[in-house]
Amino acid sequence: MPRPLVRRGTALAMSALLLPVLAACGGADAGKEKEAEKKAEPTAAQSAGELVIYSGRNEKLIAPIIEKLEKAVGTKVQVRYGDSAELAAQILEEGDKTKAGLFFSQDAGALGALSQAKVLAKLPQQSLDKVDAAYRGGEGDWVGVSGRSRVIAYNPQKAPKAPDSVKDLTKPEWKDKVGYAPTNASFQAFVTGMRVLEGEDATLKWLKDLKANGAKPYAKNGAVLDAVNSGEVSLGLINHYYWYEKAAEVGADKLTAKIHFLPGGDPGALVNAAGVGVLKNGGQSEAAEKAVEYLLSNEAQTYFADKTKEYPLAAGVTSSVKDLPALASLDAPKIDLGKLDSLQKTLEMLKEAGMV
Repeated sequence: MPRPLVRRGTALAMSALLLPVLAACGGADAGKEKEAEKKAEPTAAQSAGELVIYSGRNEKLIAPIIEKLEKAVGTKVQVRYGDSAELAAQILEEGDKTKAGLFFSQDAGALGALSQAKVLAKLPQQSLDKVDAAYRGGEGDWVGVSGRSRVIAYNPQKAPKAPDSVKDLTKPEWKDKVGYAPTNASFQAFVTGMRVLEGEDATLKWLKDLKANGAKPYAKNGAVLDAVNSGEVSLGLINHYYWYEKAAEVGADKLTAKIHFLPGGDPGALVNAAGVGVLKNGGQSEAAEKAVEYLLSNEAQTYFADKTKEYPLAAGVTSSVKDLPALASLDAPKIDLGKLDSLQKTLEMLKEAGMV
């Protein structure tokens, strides 16, 4: 049985590389990834037969698959749960004495930062080859496990047709009618992606215009979806799986809100990835590589598809979620997901725009 580690202290000496990421995410609710996380400081003694995973993914979400992973790897597993950026910073602080063998991040940005710091080991090619190059690190040292698309939720009674670009949300017709979650990590990753795609000036202008157009802030993606569903706002910016989870819970026919996948490579159609990387200095590479292989297996990929309503990223595995567009059919912007690590500038922009 995987054992969560017990954290003994909360103070971290942030590395210069990860401080911007942590600063941006520290006040952010990362949706279903950050609800009541157990955080831990690893114990000093860990046997060579154990795999220690630092997980930025929520315990409630992945505990069932971790139990199966332990059996597949054939060794005991300990998991430290927490914020992805904070855990990545901890890995850098620990350096060559890191307790972690595997880092499981809720988004690509933290993995990109660790890749830049050269603390991740190159993964076996057979694992890399299972996932499209768009969802793995350019250095071959991290790989995506599941994906999620940004979408526009809309209330057909208020907005019969959703706009085809987030840029349209600043138009007068949508004044006081848009909901968003500015302190949410997924929203901040989207803004970071827009910066990479559109440039700093254009992104800052869009943020200011959105604020000036009366966009309404909410704490979480789920709250945004609820506001759209009730008609409190006409449109909302969320991740796709929130709608599909709600539909599975109450029935799609009971939902007024619908979602729109944006065309044309729009910044609002960003597909981000949760992924994993093996730590060079963790001394657990064999078990960690087996864990990566398991997370890309049909069993694990089907779990993420069916239970969390995310996109499976390993080739040959498709989602059984009703009416979910195929990942290959999405017109997501082409972007190096590893570049989503530059969140400090995003936070500065959000502050300048008066959003956080």
